[in-house]
Amino acid sequence: MKQRNHPFGSSFEAFFYPTLVLVAMWLVFWAEQLFRFEFHKLGVLPRSFYGLKGILFMPLIHSKEEIQHIVNNSIPTFFLLAALIYFYREIALKIFLYGWLFTGLLLWVYAQNKGSYHIGMSGLIYMLVGFLFVSGVLRKFLPLQAISLFIVFLYGSMIWGVFPMKERVSWEGHLMGLSVGVILAFLFRENGPQRPKFQYEIEKEMGIEPVDLEAIWLEKVRLAELAEQEKQQQDREKLIVYHYIPEIKDVKEKDDTV
Repeated sequence: MKQRNHPFGSSFEAFFYPTLVLVAMWLVFWAEQLFRFEFHKLGVLPRSFYGLKGILFMPLIHSKEEIQHIVNNSIPTFFLLAALIYFYREIALKIFLYGWLFTGLLLWVYAQNKGSYHIGMSGLIYMLVGFLFVSGVLRKFLPLQAISLFIVFLYGSMIWGVFPMKERVSWEGHLMGLSVGVILAFLFRENGPQRPKFQYEIEKEMGIEPVDLEAIWLEKVRLAELAEQEKQQQDREKLIVYHYIPEIKDVKEKDDTV
């Protein structure tokens, strides 16, 4: 028997909030095309006081010269954020905000090239991938495990993005995002949806000792064997007594003899 159900979030929430994030991303990208302001300077500039503001703005800033940058980030952002909101409704906002802030902060601390700005949503995408995959494995809850496998199927090749393989690609942002997602999965493993508990697990937590069915069955077997042994012993101790009743003619012949 299950202890209780853990309802997931609504489909409306899973669609609405990721859409808001995408709208914000594209509005900023559109503003980049209209104004001469150098939006990339709102990104993270490692170990620079001036670059600290990038912790807040980095995910919304994309290269205005390459539309493919924001296009490539839009679909996984929507899908992964929708999965987070639907399956982890209770903690989705915390995971999203912590992931946003700590990915940027770690990038600011550990990125190697101090003179380069880091921009884009890809660090947060890696954070969501790390969290959704590891959290599903840790919780051992079938729907969440299915999401973990689906994440591996869709985005397993992204693991190569945490290595310095391409120029002008913030592999440090990918690495920091993935690390933050994994850490958050461990820290919040007791929060949010959990595998439904069975009756014997509930009784164990309450200090109620479950019925030991195996011991009962073994006791019945032992008693049956004892009964069989006693029966065999009684059969061996029985005495067979024969009573001979002579026939009438034998009695008459005996009388004549006398």
